Amino acid sequence: MSARPSAILLLEDGTVFSGYAIGKIGTTTGEICFNTGMTGYQEVFTDPSYFGQILVMTNVHIGNYGVRAVEQESDGAKIAGLVVRNFSEQYSRPMANASLQQWLEEEGVIGITGVDTRALVRHIRSKGAMNAIISSETDDLDVLRERLEATPSMAGLELASSVTTAEPYVAGSPNARFRIAALDFGIKRSIINCLVERNCVVKVFPARTSFEEMEQWNPDGYFLSNGPGDPGAMDYAVEVTKKILASDKPLFGICLGHQILARAVDIPTYKMHHGHRGLNHPVKNLRTGRGEITSQNHGFGVSPEAIREAADRIEVTHVNLNDQTIEGIRLRQHQAFSVQYHPEASPGPHDARYLFDEFVDMLEKAATLV
Repeated sequence: MSARPSAILLLEDGTVFSGYAIGKIGTTTGEICFNTGMTGYQEVFTDPSYFGQILVMTNVHIGNYGVRAVEQESDGAKIAGLVVRNFSEQYSRPMANASLQQWLEEEGVIGITGVDTRALVRHIRSKGAMNAIISSETDDLDVLRERLEATPSMAGLELASSVTTAEPYVAGSPNARFRIAALDFGIKRSIINCLVERNCVVKVFPARTSFEEMEQWNPDGYFLSNGPGDPGAMDYAVEVTKKILASDKPLFGICLGHQILARAVDIPTYKMHHGHRGLNHPVKNLRTGRGEITSQNHGFGVSPEAIREAADRIEVTHVNLNDQTIEGIRLRQHQAFSVQYHPEASPGPHDARYLFDEFVDMLEKAATLV
């Protein structure tokens, strides 16, 4: 590892970690966060919800099984930077197309290895999410501090517009049972696949598409996708969601879509201390009493206090068993529900994929009433 160029990780609070360069040589900034998953790094790196973030992988070995094009959740890497403990250029999986180093270089991702990620994660858990900078081209801390100070905070950032599709596109058979209009705030391919597998044709629309334009396609239901950034900076999406609710067509939201739905019914969101990211977060389904091991990736949440005050309008359906944060809601007066976590997983366990079946059941019931 010593043959690699040296690299530095500088946190906003002045903490410095030294290591060696991986990926592209350069300098990058973003909010630092960590993912506790032990596998699925390529799906994680291509999840648009990570846009603008420097990602710490807590699993000790990263890169050991290479990369495959079919395992991407978008058109390419979305993370702003990567921090790992042990980086493997050699990979053992025969099906892999390339090494992770080759892929990171091609995708322009700047990273650092040789970092004590256990100490780093404990620091983030204690001090909270903050901005950071990785550089493999300079070790001048004064230069790096100046650039880091110019990096905007994640709070208040509207990032969905940076990762959404430029033009609408359709996935699935045109003869499918149901037509779903999906607002793309940073949608994962696996979400679309989960809907297509359930006899839906999905038309994915850019984040700022109007309700009226989507209605021209005559959808049976709507979907609000995951994505990056602060939901408090997305009034345009909140207004569209209010119109969807007024139409009384079935609506399902995941992650950022969950937060947008909450804001559309006057439930505020807040910046979490360090968020939830990984494949092993326990969630309780309050409707069934069953536990689920879930895949999660979010740094914002919906206000539990406001939801308690709105219990006549909103049912809490899921809670996080680690910290009791709100993980799912269902509107009592509308055909609408959402979850904070990722039922499609990819990577992660499939405990919660039944939620797509519940959405299809909602569509079926709505169709019988027409």
